[in-house]
Amino acid sequence: MPQNPLKLAYNPALDGLRAVAILLVILSHAHAPMFDGAFFGVDLFFVLSGYLITSLLLKEIQATGRIDFWEFYRRRFYRLMPPLAVFLAAYALLAPLVWPDLEDVYSDALVSLLYLADYGIAFFDSPDTLLHMWSLSVEEHFYLVWPIALLWLVRRSSPGTLWRAIAALFVLGWAWRVLWVLLGQEFYAVFFRFDTRTTGLLLGSLLAALVLDRHPLLDRLQQHLPRLMWIPLAVPLLMAMEWGDMGPMVWGLTVVEMAALVVLVAVLPGQGLVYEMLSAPWLVYIGKLSYGIYLWHYPVVRWLRAEFAWPVTVLLGFVISTALAALSFYTIERWALRRRDAVPQGHPQTAADAGKVEAANMETAPRGR
Repeated sequence: MPQNPLKLAYNPALDGLRAVAILLVILSHAHAPMFDGAFFGVDLFFVLSGYLITSLLLKEIQATGRIDFWEFYRRRFYRLMPPLAVFLAAYALLAPLVWPDLEDVYSDALVSLLYLADYGIAFFDSPDTLLHMWSLSVEEHFYLVWPIALLWLVRRSSPGTLWRAIAALFVLGWAWRVLWVLLGQEFYAVFFRFDTRTTGLLLGSLLAALVLDRHPLLDRLQQHLPRLMWIPLAVPLLMAMEWGDMGPMVWGLTVVEMAALVVLVAVLPGQGLVYEMLSAPWLVYIGKLSYGIYLWHYPVVRWLRAEFAWPVTVLLGFVISTALAALSFYTIERWALRRRDAVPQGHPQTAADAGKVEAANMETAPRGR
């Protein structure tokens, strides 16, 4: 049966990359020594999200000349909202029992449900025990504005030049973040906001434009991969960067984003050492559950780290979060995915609802999914 031309082929290495990202995030939140900078794992999610979402949108534009915005947002809703709502409901019920002195449980849950956590944390220190919700808010804001902006850019770019416009936006996004650093804004206010964290999403979008256009620049990147792989190898050196250090805001995030781009370039052909490493079955499985793990891990890890040393916190936090994520995945998420992939009667299939791509490759949470 011929493959739907609007469908993204499943690449297990992308799930493997998600697994690496979520493991780094757990190490960071468990306060593991030498892993303070593991919060960079969220930026791996951002680059991957930008690549996948933009690839789908560009395929739809290429095939139909338009974007079905309603269908795009409907699919995003079914993929992201049901497990989030279940998690927040469980948090609202259990948090007062686990942390009796905790205030603002319900308002924190509401802010998270409305995807306002990024600006809430940056300017109002809310939510607190749901601190990790900021990255979901960043991605949701990207989903709201990027389809419209991308369609506008495509219609005003000559063939093969879209990547230049996206590259310009990437540079502007970096300059905007650095500007706030130079103006002396607090680390929290710069770190958590959508408008200062667009660079990873835009860099992934840039790669999507290069891939879809089969641009010669992509060939050159693949030719120089042996040299470029030094960038991902340098990332472990950033893990010791301390929370609150402005270095990540100026250059650290950029190094990690570039490393993620190099890894994606390495695995997209579906072969090679990096592809084989990230396609390990256990990594792929963890990657498929990464959205749920990300949702559940922070309250679990925060509870554990108050009672146990970091090795126990990492191990138990990972096991408990994975178990809860698996329960969510095989129940509410399976149901939501069926609803997402159901094509309305008489509705033409578009890239937003095309082919039932594996749930993990369609998932784009920081993942932060």
